[in-house]
Amino acid sequence: MKTIRSMILVSEDEKSNRLGGRELFQSLQAALQEFDLQEEVAISTITDLGRQDALPMVVVYPDAVIYGPVTPADAHFLVEEHLYKGRIVERLLAPAPETSDNASWLSARKGALPAEQRIVLQRAGRIDPESIDEYIVNDGYAALGKALTEMSPADVIAEVEKAGLQGRGGAGFPVGRKWGFVAGAPGNPKYIVCNADESEPGTFKDRLIMEGDPFALVEAITLAGYAIGAQEGYIYIRGEYGLAYQRLKNAIEQAHAYGMLGKNIFNSQFSFDLHVHAGAGAYICGEETALLESLEGKRGEPRSRPPYPTTHGLWGKPTLVNNVESLANVPPIIRNGARWYRTYGTPSSPGTKVYTIMGQINTPGVIEVPMGITLREVIAIYGHGMKPGSTFKLAQTGGSSGSIIPAALQDIPMDFESFRKAGVSLGSGALLICDQTTCIVDLAKVLLQFFRFESCGKCTPCRIGTQWAYETLVHITQGQGQLSDLDSLPKLASQMEMISHCGLGQTAGVPMRDMVKNFRAEVEAHIVQGTCPAGVCPMKAPKGAAKKSKRAAEHQAAQQPAG
Repeated sequence: MKTIRSMILVSEDEKSNRLGGRELFQSLQAALQEFDLQEEVAISTITDLGRQDALPMVVVYPDAVIYGPVTPADAHFLVEEHLYKGRIVERLLAPAPETSDNASWLSARKGALPAEQRIVLQRAGRIDPESIDEYIVNDGYAALGKALTEMSPADVIAEVEKAGLQGRGGAGFPVGRKWGFVAGAPGNPKYIVCNADESEPGTFKDRLIMEGDPFALVEAITLAGYAIGAQEGYIYIRGEYGLAYQRLKNAIEQAHAYGMLGKNIFNSQFSFDLHVHAGAGAYICGEETALLESLEGKRGEPRSRPPYPTTHGLWGKPTLVNNVESLANVPPIIRNGARWYRTYGTPSSPGTKVYTIMGQINTPGVIEVPMGITLREVIAIYGHGMKPGSTFKLAQTGGSSGSIIPAALQDIPMDFESFRKAGVSLGSGALLICDQTTCIVDLAKVLLQFFRFESCGKCTPCRIGTQWAYETLVHITQGQGQLSDLDSLPKLASQMEMISHCGLGQTAGVPMRDMVKNFRAEVEAHIVQGTCPAGVCPMKAPKGAAKKSKRAAEHQAAQQPAG
């Protein structure tokens, strides 16, 4: 049996089919058989490439060449020239892609798909992640060496600030500014903690960073330690990440053996040690203060703030807490400079972003692209379009606590500023792509089920609010909701955001807020008509047949004005 060496994707959207897309697909199949290539070249369809200017389109991988428009009459010549003889057919190449202004990097050569722009994942999959020698050969420890021999701690912080690096955990807080807060905080010792407790459902980008390039994270944490004046650091890693844990332990051992950790690194006055601590699987420990409590051996519950970890963190000392992706950006910035880093992304959100992309797309996985790309472009170019028969309905960004993005916002540049202006959040970078078969009420119900289960129970708004919201959503999915729910759910979301103790409770209301804001008609169909437009919800009982729980009734009564 021959090995598949190439793949052809043929556009199959309505316009393509109207212009002969199905006939083109059949002609390409026939041509592959004629040239005896059917076992070497796979052929499939793609529903949406985000391009209307060159349909029907044909994409050839791994050459990353786009042809369009292509007619059935062109199929034989295209297969003969490109797939059989290995020559690109210039006259059939599609024009340069139409892309957003903030993603001009996508305008590659005519007919070509852009490659990923890798900074954080530049070595992942290309070097042996268990060999420090291979890491060093590929620019490893060049940044740390430069910092310790040519830069002061203040210089390192200033370079990170000039680069405009923002936290990649979801909040987007300027990394250099946080470093400055810790460096300037009174008290010693200082600590650095890497939040590697990636527990957000659907997110696994940090795992791939740690598994594919563990030495980069070790170097980055050491750099941060030098910048803020810390001599000890911790990696708090999700307990389920067994392979990443082992590779980080190995990276730390080899770094010690090579003098990259320990006393007087690079013959300087700087000494630094690093430890790995595995968590026990609690979602709440992704919140930085709960993580610190757990690291100290206590129950993982969030602390009251202020004071903040920058002044009162681990064991009450100034502590820097950054997530994996944020730190992994630092060595390239120090090695190449802030000006180089700002050539990627947008002026307000420089650099790249690592996304996990999954759902109703043809190619799920992990990508790294400059900030500012649109959701439509991510789906079309890197997800290779929606699955056959699927139409984009919504996307959720950032796992359970992320925003639900409707189709109307899929052309908003994916950067912190643009998303903030649109009233949504970028989150940690997990993109769940949903089609018309997804019920928005069912999705919100599943997310609230997760939140009520993972709530630590410390504060009432989160403990009671998530339970009440879940029960309300269950009633709606069963055709037992009330129109007043459309007002009470957003109100509850707002209250939880204002008075919950930590980020879990503050963001738990986002799904129901976005549900009512962007998909009100679909929710009303459940309540008024007793039907689920997506055909997902059971709708077993007659509308209004069930009563709210005692807790829900008490909550509603408490909202009524006195007298």
